[in-house]
Amino acid sequence: MLRIHFTGVDLARVRMAGRPDALWETILSFHRLRDRRDVRLFGDWRTETRSRLNSETRVLGALIPSRGYFPDFLTPVEGRYGWDTGLDALRGIRPERLRRELALLGAGAGPVVPPRLRELMECGVTLLPRLLGELRGYHRVAVEPYWTHIQAQIEAERAARGRALLDGGADELLASLPPMLRWRAPVLECDYPVDRDVRLRGRGLLLQPSFFCRRTAVTLQDPELPPVLVYPAAAQLASAPGGRDTARPAEEERQRTLGKLVGHTRSVVLRAIGDGATTSELARRAGVSLASASQHACVMREAGLVTTLRHGNAVLHTVTPLGAALLKGGAVAS
Repeated sequence: MLRIHFTGVDLARVRMAGRPDALWETILSFHRLRDRRDVRLFGDWRTETRSRLNSETRVLGALIPSRGYFPDFLTPVEGRYGWDTGLDALRGIRPERLRRELALLGAGAGPVVPPRLRELMECGVTLLPRLLGELRGYHRVAVEPYWTHIQAQIEAERAARGRALLDGGADELLASLPPMLRWRAPVLECDYPVDRDVRLRGRGLLLQPSFFCRRTAVTLQDPELPPVLVYPAAAQLASAPGGRDTARPAEEERQRTLGKLVGHTRSVVLRAIGDGATTSELARRAGVSLASASQHACVMREAGLVTTLRHGNAVLHTVTPLGAALLKGGAVAS
């Protein structure tokens, strides 16, 4: 079990990440790629990714075991500011930190260190160009094509947690996290493969929701690094019959669905969602009936303009990047 100990200062410094972290998503997706579980959730994604994966992943395979510790340097704190910023931080890692974390990885590999890992430990910083090349190649086929969908799920998660924060402060926010996380003030408990205590010591905690994180939360091994807790976002990847991923519907399907949106009322409804709205709030803001608000939200969800996440006894609608781009009259960023 993981136990994160808070002080009053730490509670005041709890914060939600502003966006998905591309490096965390990439590393955690590598776990999902080799995991045979969650077929309904990730089966089609695995098939598509493996069919496109032509680049070498030997370094990644050695640094990211199927379970247990992987080096903290793979997910630098700068990654929260974007993919390129995170790679720049990884490129500039100090040699002594690289050696220390590789040694820790080797110590956890058992009495005999695998030859490939032993080779990397001997390489030191000279392995970085190979690592960066593999990360870029893998990210390009496994994560980048789904990035808009990942962003939408994280935005929906942020909206739900933001509501909890507004309703009851940090205490309510921590209590609203997924079931594998249990808030028993002043300790946040988490199902974890090892027994561990993390003391925040006034540094606060960054909550980083992740699309590819599953079953248990993840945190950094080094207690001196800025505290972060990566946890599974509640939203899920929908899979369509025939193995096609509805996170990226075919353009002709999107156009047919978007055709249903033409009209003043749905424009009003989409704008009324704002930073997030339950169905009853949406009906009130748009001046329509509850049934009408639910129907409009359903059509916009099918069109990829809205994401819906259950929040307590209600559902919370948020606008996706595509929906935001439509409202602004521009194209969605890739």
